[in-house]
Amino acid sequence: MIEANNISKKFGDTQVLESVSVKFEKGINNLIIGQSGAGKTVLLKCLVGLHEVDQGHIDFDHRNFSAMTNKQRKNIRKEIGMLFQGGALFDSYNVESNVMFPLNMFTNMSEEEKLDRVNFVLKRVKLVNSNYLMPGELSGGMIKRVAIARAIANNPKYLFCDEPNSGLDPNTAGVIDDLIADITQEYNMVTIVNTHDMNSVLKMGDKIFFVNKGAISWQGNRDEILQADNKDLSEFVFSTELTKRLKRK
Repeated sequence: MIEANNISKKFGDTQVLESVSVKFEKGINNLIIGQSGAGKTVLLKCLVGLHEVDQGHIDFDHRNFSAMTNKQRKNIRKEIGMLFQGGALFDSYNVESNVMFPLNMFTNMSEEEKLDRVNFVLKRVKLVNSNYLMPGELSGGMIKRVAIARAIANNPKYLFCDEPNSGLDPNTAGVIDDLIADITQEYNMVTIVNTHDMNSVLKMGDKIFFVNKGAISWQGNRDEILQADNKDLSEFVFSTELTKRLKRK
């Protein structure tokens, strides 16, 4: 479990997060949604330590991450997998080297052990025999699958996904959603997905947190979100063509 306990974050005179308390459980898809500028990306960055909170603290399985030194945090960072918006592959590395990167950084595996692990996770994301392809040779969906393979290479306890479907067509986005959901259950991870894609929300939202004006103003699941009694949430949800059609049915 990851817990944010009364966290606040300000940039200059702008209060982006204010007294946010939230729990993210393992084995389910935890989705953070909200309008641009609402604070959802800042919340995600605070959770992984890219931003330091001004108030409160963040716990990883009852370990106070906020109070740790950078050296102490390294042990938790070994347990984190990150799927960045756009994939963020290293352009000069082939697929194998991209996926092996966290193993080189955080493990003492032999070269043979690392290669075995790389091939295992590439098989898991259905990219067998893609080891020597360069990022420029991959489709958008393949890039995201390589990025997922890299994120799970070190068998993480926690998986953070920032807009995993950004730039993908609906069919490919659905494949990525299914892959994240399957891996979450398979590894029993704490998975947190920052998304604005309502298709993903309605498909995989086991637990949904709506960030509005720097606070969590609603939480529930995909079955509850369309009937939620929250004006700001309803405006956000029914702003998409998909959910407009669902509302009319």
